Amino acid sequence: MTHILAIDQGTTSSRAILFDAEMKIVGLAQEEFPQHYPDSGWVEHNPDDLWNCTLKVCREVLKTTGIVASDISGIGITNQRETTLVWERDTGRPIHNAIVWQDRRTAAFCRDWRERGDEEVVTTKTGLIIDPYFSGTKLKWILDHVDGARDRARRGELLFGTVDTWLIWNLTGGAVHATDATNACRTMLYDIHKGGWSSTICGMLDIPMEMLPEVRDCADDYGTTDLLGARVPILGVAGDQQAATLGQACFEPGMLKSTYGTGCFALMNTGETPVRSTHRLLTTVAYQLDGKPTYALEGSIFIAGAVVQWLRDGLGLIEKASETQGLAEASDPQQRVIMVPAFTGLGAPYWDAECRGAVFGLTRNTGPREMARAALESVGYQTRDLLEAMRADWQGEGDAATLRGSEEATLRVDGGMSASDWTMQFLADITDAPVDRPEITETTALGVAWLAGMKAGIYPDMEGFAAGWKLDRSFAPAMDEETRETGYAAWRRAVDATRSV
Repeated sequence: MTHILAIDQGTTSSRAILFDAEMKIVGLAQEEFPQHYPDSGWVEHNPDDLWNCTLKVCREVLKTTGIVASDISGIGITNQRETTLVWERDTGRPIHNAIVWQDRRTAAFCRDWRERGDEEVVTTKTGLIIDPYFSGTKLKWILDHVDGARDRARRGELLFGTVDTWLIWNLTGGAVHATDATNACRTMLYDIHKGGWSSTICGMLDIPMEMLPEVRDCADDYGTTDLLGARVPILGVAGDQQAATLGQACFEPGMLKSTYGTGCFALMNTGETPVRSTHRLLTTVAYQLDGKPTYALEGSIFIAGAVVQWLRDGLGLIEKASETQGLAEASDPQQRVIMVPAFTGLGAPYWDAECRGAVFGLTRNTGPREMARAALESVGYQTRDLLEAMRADWQGEGDAATLRGSEEATLRVDGGMSASDWTMQFLADITDAPVDRPEITETTALGVAWLAGMKAGIYPDMEGFAAGWKLDRSFAPAMDEETRETGYAAWRRAVDATRSV
């Protein structure tokens, strides 16, 4: 039993990655699944697609590597967060499609809720703001719109879960209904200070607490599965961004990581004490081990890699994502095209669910090259928005900020877009900070693999794991200050214009 199987269930695909005893990747299987857009701003997944696709890639990676289930010490699960599912306790049948984290259907309800003056209570307890992004109002919507759902939930007939809970339920044949603290804290129903579900907020949303899962540590016993050919324990669970924080070994207060997938998510470790943001960032659980939470500040960008998907699928300007780097390199440097990819609103630090995307600075000569460059640059600009807010919050904490929270702090990056040297160089330039890319960019899967392997006793402790982090390439800022600040000012004007429409 010398291997760990990491399940990485993302927004557009499910992946299974096998790690050996030295935490090296020995096999990977991946499969995309359909996205559903039933209305403007609505995004759904078929829960059966999520489960079937996950099981398929797990079996496929074992088949292609020749590893058998009895060789696996444990399974780690990482997942798209906030995505909301409700299913029947007895049959396991979902009562509605999964409502995806990107979905904005509850924007009007969230606006009305804020106007009633409840956001202070929500933020104090959960560390979050009132926004459609989180699971709570998605769950309320399902209970409001599926006939009899709320009454059935009160009778204990229905279960709620984020994607991790759904996978655990299916892997264990319905024996375990549980989540971990990092996923629980993203529901807007979890008190991050008391470490339990908030009856106050559940009451505000009329959500029966009988349907909520048990909350456990990130490295814990989540039951066993016999669906892979032998009984294998599930030993690690973390939401994707927290898993990436672990995979990047951001264990010290002030350390920063940013993951570039469908969206972009930057987290700063703040240690044992939750930091209350004054810049519209989120206070969240970074990880929880041995019953002890470590906290983080998080900034969430809804559209990062998704803007490249839009160039490919929406506009047909490219056939594959990797083409954007060459186009950007060949673009006209005299054109200043700014793209604000607010396709589903803007996340941190704006939290504007109503605004939509826009492109500024078009000329007769603007073409695919300039559009590609603007798309990639939008990711850097949005990241700077987050880092400036984080630094302001962190430095406001006093002397502890001098440890790692200064403007010179290095940003550790991962995710699909981190493979683009051009994009990472622009990120370093526009943030005026070093950007470090690790040798293993599959940090999300690595993070939960480490959790499961540590729990199984085959991987090192936190200190040993951090010592093994290895750099692939560091990107140093090379842009002059005038160019950097002129570009960022144009971005801020574009955002202001987009929000005023």
